[in-house]
Amino acid sequence: MVNPNRGAVGFKSSEFEQQYDRPSKSQLKRESTALQQLGEELVSQPKERVMRVPMPEDVREVILECQKIKDHEGRRRQMQFVGKKMRTLEEDEIAAIQKVIDSWKGASKAETAAMHALEKRRDKLLADDKALTELKEQYPQIDVQQLRTLIRNARKEQAESKPPKAYREIFQILKQLQSPSKAAAASADESDDDDTEEE
Repeated sequence: MVNPNRGAVGFKSSEFEQQYDRPSKSQLKRESTALQQLGEELVSQPKERVMRVPMPEDVREVILECQKIKDHEGRRRQMQFVGKKMRTLEEDEIAAIQKVIDSWKGASKAETAAMHALEKRRDKLLADDKALTELKEQYPQIDVQQLRTLIRNARKEQAESKPPKAYREIFQILKQLQSPSKAAAASADESDDDDTEEE
């Protein structure tokens, strides 16, 4: 039921409501925590990766400095400073950094899936002699004799609980077959990294 006296005193109830156009304290806290975590993610990465991330030089310097600190308390203080520096970034800079970090995670997921596929294939080679014939059809360049010997040795290792030397060698051969171009690119990257470390 409508109160007939309401509004008779000459003001609207909404007049005294404060208008908040700023983010709430909890929203600011969430954003601050997210930036701190982004900074921690960067600190945990190898120096070469950090060097490739698009960010202002002063932010990169505090991240690289934090990586060098081994003392627990000193590192904690530096991490707070990293967080403070991260909060000075513009939205587009934060988005660019996040995009690079997400690409690392995506790449590592793909690498893990590829590795599992290779392990499955190796296990199939050990369990089924037909698997070697299938592999030969797919990769005519393989040394069947070498692989046959490695498979025999790997089975023997498993039966006698010996160190899996041949087992690992089979994995390496499969890995090379899977990505000769990737392997070449990776070794080129490693040599680039070695060059930058020496400087």
